[in-house]
Amino acid sequence: MSSRERILGRVRRALADVPGDDTPYEEAVARDYLREHGRRTVAETVELLAENLADYRAIVHRCADGQVPELLARLLSARGAGSVVVPPGLPTAWLESVDATLVQDLAASTAPELDRVDSVVTGCAVAVAETGTIVLDGSPDQGRRRITLVPDHHICVVRVPDQVVSSVPQALERLDPARPLTWISGPSATSDIELDRVEGVHGPRTLEVVLVAG
Repeated sequence: MSSRERILGRVRRALADVPGDDTPYEEAVARDYLREHGRRTVAETVELLAENLADYRAIVHRCADGQVPELLARLLSARGAGSVVVPPGLPTAWLESVDATLVQDLAASTAPELDRVDSVVTGCAVAVAETGTIVLDGSPDQGRRRITLVPDHHICVVRVPDQVVSSVPQALERLDPARPLTWISGPSATSDIELDRVEGVHGPRTLEVVLVAG
């Protein structure tokens, strides 16, 4: 018996005594919580996102749409990145000025191979202002989940205001739960029993977010 069959078997046993006409979960759980906290303009929502991203130690940059190639080239150069992972659907113009080896996101890439790459550049699915969270869903401009977990440096491009929402409930409405969702609130970090913070244990040590005004 596989692990999958074992888990599904336990689920079936747990649900064996549930009446067939029981209230569906979607109706049984009240959804009357606040959709967002306070009323903000679009500009104020974007400012809140930038503020909370910075609170989580992400480095925030802003630029116009036509300035993305120049800014990404400058950020990667400052980082000393000699290689950059590129998702298949990332706009090619974004990295046209980058003086580094572009590594394609391939299914055959191993963790050790990705660990030797200096940086990764992706888009995002949505950004949540109230929590300072970036959500990736594996779309072509974001690539496979592992390319944003193994390299030490992640640059994420967020289109403003189209990809920015105020709250988590609003973000969930935009996301497909069947997709591989990665929720990022600042660089990867953990603390030991003495509360010493260590960054980069299970993801990039450095997260840079580029807010692009369309």
